[in-house]
Amino acid sequence: MSETPRRFRVAFTGDFFSPDGTTKYPDIGLSVFEGQSHLEWIKFREHKTPIAADQIAGAQGVIVLTPSVTAETVSQNRDLLAVGRFGVGYDAVDVEACTRADVVVFITAGAVDRSVAEATVGWMIALGHHFRTKDILVRTGRWDERSRYMGRELRDRTFGAIGLGGIGRATVALLRGFGMKTPLAFDPHIDARTADAAGARKVALDELLAEADFVSIHCPLTDQTRGLIGRRELALMKRDAYLINTARGGIVDEDELYAALELHLIAGAALDCFAEEPVTRPHRFGQLDNVLLAPHSIAWTDELFRDIGRSVCQGMLDLSLGKMPRGVINPQVADRPGFQEKWARLRG
Repeated sequence: MSETPRRFRVAFTGDFFSPDGTTKYPDIGLSVFEGQSHLEWIKFREHKTPIAADQIAGAQGVIVLTPSVTAETVSQNRDLLAVGRFGVGYDAVDVEACTRADVVVFITAGAVDRSVAEATVGWMIALGHHFRTKDILVRTGRWDERSRYMGRELRDRTFGAIGLGGIGRATVALLRGFGMKTPLAFDPHIDARTADAAGARKVALDELLAEADFVSIHCPLTDQTRGLIGRRELALMKRDAYLINTARGGIVDEDELYAALELHLIAGAALDCFAEEPVTRPHRFGQLDNVLLAPHSIAWTDELFRDIGRSVCQGMLDLSLGKMPRGVINPQVADRPGFQEKWARLRG
């Protein structure tokens, strides 16, 4: 006879909610919890980063939008079982500290692929057709300057993906039908056969930078990728090529990118993320006329938050019922006696 699970409490970080306590977003997956009498959700009373230890008191799971999770965050709560990232980036989570504290960390693998891919393709078209500049021409009455800004179609161009995970593959798939050349992919974690199956050709980073008309970053920020794109790498790019970053700011050396854009060593860039976030004052990249900018939300859609929310809430529900969620970053934690004891105790 199966046992009824104990009450399992999931806390959401404060940045999901408006000052009046309502959610800022139409759907963050809460429907997954409906009908689960053993599971309840609560919200942080305020938004702090990093998350303070007292904020997660009494919670078995924490769903994190933007705040960082440190060793101090997880060190004092003996009932904390999981940190679920509302997205796929986890560089703001101290995974090693979570493992030591017998806390599983998981992401919403696959839930962001379509939205980020669609935003990437949109930015490619916007850059190639000078959307921003042509908009300004009309707003400032400079109609006669339009012939100075002839665009470039995606047709016959080359797309280069730095990282061919779910987002990179989804972007390659969306680009079919535009008449582009075979996409290039740099990813040390896949082989040529995997790239070929995704419709791309695996190449070295230098080859990709030298050949691609659009260089798009789709890899996580790690010790290996931090500063991956610097002066040498930017110098390899074509003068009429564009750089797109929807991943993490630290992957690109911002000083070197700013210099390359200011001197028009590359045609332009579209940046959704920055080395220091949030950006609360005018950013220096905003002074450049060959850059498109977004506040790390270019891919945010109602559909994206719905899909991410359902994924992360399902992960918490799975844990409460004795099943490991998808997208676990530290799978070794499952074999730790402390985690096993805690998991058994919390699920009844």
